[in-house]
Amino acid sequence: MPPTPPAPPQIFDRARLAARRNHIAKSFADYDFLRQRVLEDLESRLDDTSRKFERGLELSAAGGELSARLIASGKAGAMVAADTAPRFRDAATARGLETAAADDEALPFLPASFDLVAAPLCLHWVNDLPGALAQIRRILKPDGLFLGALFGAGTLGELRSVLTEAESELMGGLAPRLSPLPGLRDMAGLLQRAGFALPVADRDTVTVRYGDPARLLHDLKGMGERAAFARGTARPLPRRVLHRALDLYRKRYSDADGKVAATFEIVHVLGWAPAPGQPQPLRPGSARVSLADAVRKVQKEGG
Repeated sequence: MPPTPPAPPQIFDRARLAARRNHIAKSFADYDFLRQRVLEDLESRLDDTSRKFERGLELSAAGGELSARLIASGKAGAMVAADTAPRFRDAATARGLETAAADDEALPFLPASFDLVAAPLCLHWVNDLPGALAQIRRILKPDGLFLGALFGAGTLGELRSVLTEAESELMGGLAPRLSPLPGLRDMAGLLQRAGFALPVADRDTVTVRYGDPARLLHDLKGMGERAAFARGTARPLPRRVLHRALDLYRKRYSDADGKVAATFEIVHVLGWAPAPGQPQPLRPGSARVSLADAVRKVQKEGG
């Protein structure tokens, strides 16, 4: 028998994340501006398809706003709003949605249960991202669609830089402070590895400006985006290191008006569950018409 592959490292404390989601649920609407941007983008991408989806699933659905929008627009006949937080599920129930208690790492659904799965800003918290994507593909019907968005490697580059410098300067070493995040190429490869057909990955870079970097930390807390490392993988951040990092942030990333910038890289991913008769991408080198010939043809036809 082949050796059993090692279990993925447990970087994040999923129970801690679930408790945190439940805690922030009441005031989440005050901090969900990035998620709102993602919801609008996901809706726009769904509008680009002619399909109407019979039954969809929204992962880490919060109050199920995306699900409610898709049903109201006629894009989906029914949606299940899944979340680990009871308060979020209660909010989705109040919208008239079907809900499910579901961890993104261990989906409790039968194979081929949905023809749409949406995952807005949640998969960067899973310990086994390849495994989570494989589970999503498993619960999709043939020719079902997966749409997701997660924070990518370019997120909070400014904060990472100043925390690294401050801790190196004052402590003589480093500890994990911000979550490791996948890059754009990583996600494209992981979609293929999980068996999705016609995978697509692209990114949206958002710059948010703050009067003070301390407000950024406040927003990250309200979003539920503070690091939640598993026990034993990190140590408490000394206050003097934090103060030094904030001072460096102000000096290094202030604009002329005194405000500081915070960069968020949102990686959008799309893939279809394989199905007979699905369009297949051409093999590299198999194209019979060059791009230059196509451009010349368009120019000629356009006069």
